[in-house]
Parts: sequence; structure tokens; C-alpha cells
Amino acid sequence: MNDRIVLTGVRAFGRHGVLPEEREAGQEFVADLELTLDLGVAAATDRVAATVHYGELAERVVAEIAGEPVDLIETLAQRIADAALEHDLVERVVVTVHKPSAPIPVPFADVAVRLERARSRPAEHVVVALGTNLGDRATTLAHAVAALRRLPGLEVDAVSGVHETVAVTLAGPDPDRPRYGNQVVVGRTDLPPHALLDALLRIERAFGRVRTERWGDRTLDLDLVAQGDRVLEEPELVLPHPRAHERDFVLRPWLEAEPDAVLPGRGRVRHLLAALEGS
Repeated sequence: MNDRIVLTGVRAFGRHGVLPEEREAGQEFVADLELTLDLGVAAATDRVAATVHYGELAERVVAEIAGEPVDLIETLAQRIADAALEHDLVERVVVTVHKPSAPIPVPFADVAVRLERARSRPAEHVVVALGTNLGDRATTLAHAVAALRRLPGLEVDAVSGVHETVAVTLAGPDPDRPRYGNQVVVGRTDLPPHALLDALLRIERAFGRVRTERWGDRTLDLDLVAQGDRVLEEPELVLPHPRAHERDFVLRPWLEAEPDAVLPGRGRVRHLLAALEGS
């Protein structure tokens, strides 16, 4: 991941230092930050919610500098790094804290501490549904599963067989359209949901997917069905998938891949599938 947000020269007054006079008189501190994160969704959607608001981040840095005094700028740098990593999108942060007025008894230009910290993100259970009704469906699905296995940050644990289903349009099932091949992949990921979604969209585009007609024919469809117990409701991502509980072509292969599967907020997949079959 090569995307970065760089914020430099954030200045604030603080009372950090070992000497009593430093705590009493205080001095100016300067902080620089470099954040590593995936900016693909923000670049594509132009939504500030899909990135880190650097104005708010700068205010948080000032609050840390002006906050509870510590002896070492190493500790201050760690607190600033921790604050930056509170944002779910940030994977890594480099923090430099300058103390240009440090009580050093010789001429000097600056003294600074630089540290780098990475997020330790626990792997979350994740479910991805695959579908295609154009071209060689079996080959497309096999190659798509292989692409998911190669995806950094995603570990595939189980893959269902291919289930063939009637195409569904806005008007309902349409037996005259090409039938779908559907699969479900179950795994674990340490990617944030938006980063995973962006990766899935990139795979779709690599297979020639063009989003035009809603519920139209498609070369490849990858849906993020669930990720851990997360609940999101945003224009580009809703978790869990809002229609998964009513889709036989999602529930049936999911149950095959994961017999004890649970759809967050809806219950056991086997019970949801039984309810559909009985309706």
C-alpha cells in the first residue's frame, strides 16, 4: 500500500520535560505525521468520510501536545501515534516530535524523536459472495477464487461449490436470461471493510465488470456479505449485506461452505434458508 497522508509542522505549547523548569515554563513542540492507508475509495467517491480528516487529526495532535505533561518526547510521540491509529483506515503511522527549545547546553538546531507504529489488527471473519452469468461461468469463478486467495490481507478458509440459479431482475426471476453460477468464499481478513470492498471492485474490473443496469447480466459480481460483527450503513457499503437473508443463491452456498454460519443481526443461515424454502 503506497497511499500516504503527510501532515507536517503542527505546533503547540506543552510542558513536557524532565526538568522542573520545563514543566513550569513550558515550550513549543512541533509534530510531523505520515499516515499509510488505502485512499482508493476516497479518490473514487470524493467523500471525506472515506479518508482521514487531517484538520481533525491536527487538532488531536495539538490536544496531545497541550495535554498531560510527560518526561520524554518519546512518550509524547507514542501518544500521538496511538491517536492516529484510532482511525480505522490508518494502517501505519510515522511520527516525529521536535523539541527545538530543549535545555541542551551547546548550540544546536533541533532535537527530535521519530517512531513508526503499525496497527495490530485482529483477523475478522468475512464472507464474500460470487456470481456470474456471462461467458464460461465455471472458469470465471475459479479464476475469481484464485484472485481472492492471492489478495493480501485475506485468508481463504472455505469455498462452496458452484450453485446454478435463475437470473433475478428488478421484475423478478427471468428464466429467459442466462443462468447464474454462484459461490461463497469464507475467510479471515485484517483489512478494514472499505479497503476490502475496494479490492473486490478492482477484481471485478479486472474481469471486465461494467456497472450499468442494476441487477443486469454481469461478467463477475463480488459482494461483501458480512465482516465480523460490523454494522455499517453508508452509500457505498452496507454491512451485513441488506438482502443476504432473502437470497437463496447466497445462503445455500454459504451454508455449504460454513455449516454453522450466522448472518449478524439475522441469525443462523440454516434457519434463514429454511424460512425461504417454506415461504
